[in-house]
Amino acid sequence: MNDQQNKNNIIAVIGGGSWATALVKLLTNNVSTVHWWMRSEEAVSHILRYKHNPRYLQSVQFDLDKVHVSTDLEQTILNANYVILATPAAFLHQSLSSISPDLLKDKIVFSAVKGIIPEFHAIPARYIHKTFGTPYTNIGIICGPCHAEEVALERLSYLTIACSEETHANKIANLLACRYLKTALSDDLFGTEISAILKNVYALAAGICSGLGYGDNFQAVLISNAIQEIERFIDAIHEVHRDTKTTAYLGDLLVTAYSNFSRNRTFGFMIGKGYSVKSAQLEMNMVAEGYYATKSLMEVNKKFDVEMPILHAVYNILYNNRPPSLEIRMLCGQLS
Repeated sequence: MNDQQNKNNIIAVIGGGSWATALVKLLTNNVSTVHWWMRSEEAVSHILRYKHNPRYLQSVQFDLDKVHVSTDLEQTILNANYVILATPAAFLHQSLSSISPDLLKDKIVFSAVKGIIPEFHAIPARYIHKTFGTPYTNIGIICGPCHAEEVALERLSYLTIACSEETHANKIANLLACRYLKTALSDDLFGTEISAILKNVYALAAGICSGLGYGDNFQAVLISNAIQEIERFIDAIHEVHRDTKTTAYLGDLLVTAYSNFSRNRTFGFMIGKGYSVKSAQLEMNMVAEGYYATKSLMEVNKKFDVEMPILHAVYNILYNNRPPSLEIRMLCGQLS
């Protein structure tokens, strides 16, 4: 990529967790400067001194000639052409509430947020559009199947970049692609984003079932039914032609439901083993997006009334204190 192209690619990454860290690592392969905002002054100071994130993906070393890390959110965003949001959905509104609504209005904003904004029961794309006035053509999503930990290890991984404006999707895809990261494009902004949120709930379900001692045979049935729930729900919300057997939908679901790197599966496993929600949250070092998404999706589904027995089962376990063993036993009779 030549110098003129680099000047036109001013990238801001918002977030300090594992996925933000992985995205910054990927971007430094292709751009000369990445502006990186983190809330923690301690983490910023650590990176400036030791060149790695002290809490997440600690093996990743950053070239500080390329990475400008700061706690000044407005300044980080101000001069950027492209803004990538990578904070947990539960904290996104809180993180962005301090900036002017006009600051993101004319930016190209891509969400790497894999959850739903709980204050509004809104997917990130809708939240960005409604709160900051960014047109949907300037909003995109970065989704899997991909775990930050495998990006850090430089294992071959794939991302789907979705945006209704193909030139924006293509730009971000090219900036993230490298030797060990392949990218594909999609124009299904709403379908891929909602699917990316739902798969966290089904990963929770998979973890709960694993914690209860259910085996691979049942897990195969559970996830087969889960992709059918995803298809029914996204068709009800935004009915366009899409193939949910592709990597952006089924692939993302599979890796999140089965991988030991999946925080949602891990959270669910703890619940299945008898942890309370509060104790499981305290035990984990990262946010399980599926916990917050479950409640919001139940609220959204009041309008659409889609048949979603797995979502209902997870909700009853997490929010109605139903015994996981009893709830999953009841769910078994609804699966086919």
